[in-house]
Amino acid sequence: MRYLPHTPADRRAMMAAIGISSIDELFADVPAAMQDAQIELPGHQGEMAVEAHFSRLAADNLSAAQAPCFLGGGAYRHHIPAAVDHLIQRSEFLTAYTPYQPEISQGTLQALFEFQTQVALLTGMEVANASMYDGATSCAEALFMALRVAKRPRVVVSGALHPHYREVAETVFRFLDAEIVALPADVDGAEDAAAHIDAETACVVVQYPDVFGRIRDLTKLAEACHASGALLVVAMNEVVALGLLRSPGEMGADIVAAEGRSLGNALNFGGPTVGLFATRDRYVRQMPGRLVGETVDVEGRPGWVLTLATREQHIRREKATSNICTNSGLCGLAFAIHLALLGETGFQRLAEINHAITAGLADRLAGVAGVEVLNDSFFNELTLRLGRPAGDVVDELAEDGILAGVPGSRLWPGQQATEDLLIVAATELTTEADCAALATALGEALR
Repeated sequence: MRYLPHTPADRRAMMAAIGISSIDELFADVPAAMQDAQIELPGHQGEMAVEAHFSRLAADNLSAAQAPCFLGGGAYRHHIPAAVDHLIQRSEFLTAYTPYQPEISQGTLQALFEFQTQVALLTGMEVANASMYDGATSCAEALFMALRVAKRPRVVVSGALHPHYREVAETVFRFLDAEIVALPADVDGAEDAAAHIDAETACVVVQYPDVFGRIRDLTKLAEACHASGALLVVAMNEVVALGLLRSPGEMGADIVAAEGRSLGNALNFGGPTVGLFATRDRYVRQMPGRLVGETVDVEGRPGWVLTLATREQHIRREKATSNICTNSGLCGLAFAIHLALLGETGFQRLAEINHAITAGLADRLAGVAGVEVLNDSFFNELTLRLGRPAGDVVDELAEDGILAGVPGSRLWPGQQATEDLLIVAATELTTEADCAALATALGEALR
């Protein structure tokens, strides 16, 4: 077999080494009834029949492009120029990974170097890595890094951080001698994260804009963290917001972990995505992942190299600063190409359009009986309080062909305080007709 090259002799030697006489013994812990279970699947079919079958299955999905779409909550629908897909498929770029022989892959390394530069500029930080898997794991890695830098065992997680980001961190923290202090959902925006900082706190992590769509000046929180010897970690779901808002670096952030899918990467029913990670230069040795640098060869010509890689992850894993063994290279390339196509002026204009459309949507929804807009600030996302469970409303509107948003019960299951919350997002792809359809449908559902 192409991917299983072991000979019968190889297999016999491996079985002898672990003390078994047959492959079947590897499955001894699986109940016999399950081993003999017959899965009822249809017989094989021809290629055309299989394509037709899966096309029918796919038609059951209601995609964001087929209906008025107000989904957000960490994944936003933006226009991706056709040039992005064309360019990332060029042979010198078409790879999902950082090369293990980087000196012969200059095109890929140069692209990653440009990506790092863009991320550092956007976030207002001094150094950025060659990408992470996604925003949630990037955030978890930021917390690990803060533990190493501060040499303290406790992190404070804002109640306005996306719950899925918090849950990813809690999952991996189970294996660490460290504590996560998760604050309750900050529905009313009254949270004082600084009040929870003590001598054991390694960092405070907040979201910007937060999961409810609000924008906060983080300067005073950064000052409180630094006065106590803690770091400020800023997580971001929507990187397009940086076209208008002050960067986390300007407000004193020490680490920025973000989801970069909005640039260059379509929704695709869930992925793939690209995690962004940036920090201060003084912490670069504790940064996870890989760092591409620029140099010159013996003839003085410019070239690119892997300047930093946590090589222990391959050799001495217990010494590794991170368990990330690759990066989202192709998605990072798409990000870099999209941002380069926009340029600084285009990126700012894109952010302005997103905000203007959302401002119009907020005004329209504020006039719907039974809808309360909770935000005192926003970029392209709003939180609404409805007169009934938002999950039921979302289901009803989906039946009518409207993707109304993310209900609070999806993010905070079982919590009464968030059951009637609906988080809606608008982008440059949201039309006046879409906004009118949502307002009308909400008005009817809340009668």
